[in-house]
Amino acid sequence: VETNMLQLNSQLKELVKAGHLRSARNMFDALPHRDEISWTTMISGYVNASDSSQALSLFSKMWVTPNSRMDDFLLSLALKACGLNVNLKFGETLHAYSVKTGFVNSVFVGSALLDMYMKNGRVFDGCRFFDEMPLRNVVSWTAIITGLVRGGCSLQGTFVISLGLCGGTALSSDSYTFAIALKVCADLQLLKHGKEIHARTIKNGVDTTSYVVNSLASMYNKCGNLAYGLHLFENMSKPDVVSWTSVINTYVQTGSDHQGIQAFVRMRECGVCPNEYTYAAVISGVANVARIVWGRQLHALVLQGGLADSLSVANSLMTMYSKCGQTNSASAIFHEMTRRDIISWSTIIAGHAQGGYGEEALELLSWMRREGPKPTEFALSSVLSVCGSMAILEQGRQLHAYALTVGLDQTALIRSALINMYSKCGSLQDAEKTFSLSHNDDIVSWTAMINGYAEHGHSREAIDLFEKLRHFGLRPDPVTLIGVLSACSHVGLLELGFHYFDSMTKEYEIAPSKEHYGCMIDLLCRAGRLQEAENMIKSMPVERDDVVWSTLLRASREHGDVERARTAAEQLLQRDPDCAGTHITLANIYASRGKWSEAAQVRKLMKSKRVIKETGWSWIKIKDQVSAFVAGDRTHPLCEDMYCILKLIASKDDLTFQELASVLSVTEG
Repeated sequence: VETNMLQLNSQLKELVKAGHLRSARNMFDALPHRDEISWTTMISGYVNASDSSQALSLFSKMWVTPNSRMDDFLLSLALKACGLNVNLKFGETLHAYSVKTGFVNSVFVGSALLDMYMKNGRVFDGCRFFDEMPLRNVVSWTAIITGLVRGGCSLQGTFVISLGLCGGTALSSDSYTFAIALKVCADLQLLKHGKEIHARTIKNGVDTTSYVVNSLASMYNKCGNLAYGLHLFENMSKPDVVSWTSVINTYVQTGSDHQGIQAFVRMRECGVCPNEYTYAAVISGVANVARIVWGRQLHALVLQGGLADSLSVANSLMTMYSKCGQTNSASAIFHEMTRRDIISWSTIIAGHAQGGYGEEALELLSWMRREGPKPTEFALSSVLSVCGSMAILEQGRQLHAYALTVGLDQTALIRSALINMYSKCGSLQDAEKTFSLSHNDDIVSWTAMINGYAEHGHSREAIDLFEKLRHFGLRPDPVTLIGVLSACSHVGLLELGFHYFDSMTKEYEIAPSKEHYGCMIDLLCRAGRLQEAENMIKSMPVERDDVVWSTLLRASREHGDVERARTAAEQLLQRDPDCAGTHITLANIYASRGKWSEAAQVRKLMKSKRVIKETGWSWIKIKDQVSAFVAGDRTHPLCEDMYCILKLIASKDDLTFQELASVLSVTEG
C-alpha cells in the first residue's frame, strides 16, 4: 500500500508541476487514501497558481479530516493563500492555531504570517510579530522592509535595514546578510540605502566576495546606476555565471538588447557555461529585437545543453517565437512542455491574439479555464482584444462576466481592455458604463474611453473627456494624446489639434512619435492643406512609415493632385514594391484625370510583377461558430440556402421582420 501511495503521489506531483490542476484535482479526489504529501501537493499547486480560494477550501477540508497530519510547511501555504486573497479573518484563526500548537516558532510559518499581515495592510501587527520572531530568514526580512516601504513608511524601512546590519542580536553581518539587504534595496530601488550597505561591506571586509559583488552590481543596475554596476562587473577577477547573467539581464531590462546579446557571446568566449537563467535572459533580448535567426541558434544551444525542460527557458522561447511572428513554433513548444505555469499559458494566449490567431486564442483560454491555472489579467486582456478585433460582442460579455466572478474586473488592465472591447464591438454604452466604474486616477481607462469615442467619430465627447482629465490633474500619456489628436482630425479642428500637438513637448515633455505625426498629417490632409502635410512628412524627426505616405496618397486622390499622388506612391513602392493597393490607387488617380496611358502603364507594371490584389474577407459568428466569406463565395455548406434567402429579400421590398424570421427558422430546421 505504501509503495502504491508513493507512485500515486508522484503522478499527482507531475500533473501539478505540468499545470494540469483540473486533472490533478480529479486524481486527488479519486485517491483511496490521502497522506500529508497528497494534501501538500494539491494545495501548493493552487497557491502557486494564485488560486487562493481553492487552496483555502482544500486546506479547510484537510483540517477537519480525521487522521490528517498538519506540518509547518502546509500551514505556511494556507497563510500564503490568505495573503493572496486578503482573507485576514481566516489568517488570524491560523495564527492562533500556530501559537497553540507551537508552529509559530517555525521560520516558514513565521515568515508567512508576517507576509500575510503586511499584504493585508496591517503594518503595526506585522512589525509587532516581526519583533517576536525567534528566527528570521530572507523572506521575513524582505517582507517587513517591503511592507514598510510600500506602505509609505520609508523611514521605518530604513531603520529596519539599519537594524539588520547593526551586527548585534538582530542579524549577523556576513555575506549572506548583506546580500539580503542589497536584494531588498534593489527590488525597492533604494539607492541611498544600498550605498550605505556597500560602505558597510567594505568596512566588514566582504565587499570582494563574489556573492556580495554580484548583489552589489545587481542593486546598482536595478537602481538605475548602470555605469557603476557594470564597473563592478568589469573589475571582477573572474566573473561567474551569476555575474554574467546579471549583466545580461540588466542590458535586456533597460532596452540595451544588443549589448546583452554581445555580453552572452563574450561569456561563452570566456569559457563560462550559461545556465537556464542566462538563456532565459538572452532569449528575451533576442525576442525584443525580433531576430529569428539568432533565436533559432539559441534554441539549438538550449537543446544541446539539455535545458529544454526548463520552464523559464521554454517560456522565453515561446515569447521569442511569438514576437518574431512564428506562432506555430511557439505553439509547438507549448504543447511539448512537460509542465506549464501561469506565464506559459499567458504567453501562448497573448502570442496567438497578437499574431492574428483570434479563434485559437479563445480556444486556448477555454482550455486554460478547464485544466490550467486561473487566467491572469494579462491572458484575459489579450483575449478581450481578440473579441474587439473580431467584433464578437457576446463572447466579450461572457469574458466580462468571468472577470467579475474571479475578481479581475477591478484591475486597470482589464478595465481598459473591456472599454476597448466594447468600443470596437460598437457598444459605446457598455464602454461608458465600464468607464464610469473606474477610479478617477486610472489614466489607462481614461485613455481607452477617449480612443473609443475618437474611433466612433464622437470627437466632441473625446475632446471633452480629455479636458475633464486635465481638470482632475491627471497627466495624459502618449496613447491618450493619440486619441485626442485623432478626434481633432475627424472633425477638422486644425487649430485645437496643433495646440494639443505643441503641448506634448511644452507641457507634458512627451516627444511626438510617428503615430502622433500621423494624426497631424491626417488632420492637414482632411483640411486640404496637402503641401503642409507633405512638408511635415519630410521634416519628421522620426521614421516615416507607410501610414503617413498612404494618408497623403488618399488625400491626393480625393483632391485630384496627380503629381503629389505620384510622389507618395513612389515612396510607398520603395518600401513595398509589390503592394497591390498602392498600384491600384495610383492607376485610379490617373484614370480619373484622363491620363489613360499612365493608368495602363501602372496596370501593365502590376501584371509584369504578378501583383494581385489581396482578397477581402468578412466573417460572422453564429452559435459559437465563426464563418468567413469572400465575395461570391460558395464554399460554405449552407451557401445554397443563404443565396435563396438573399434572392427572397431582394425580390420583396416590403418583406417584414416576422416573415424573414419565419424563413430563417424553417431554414435552420
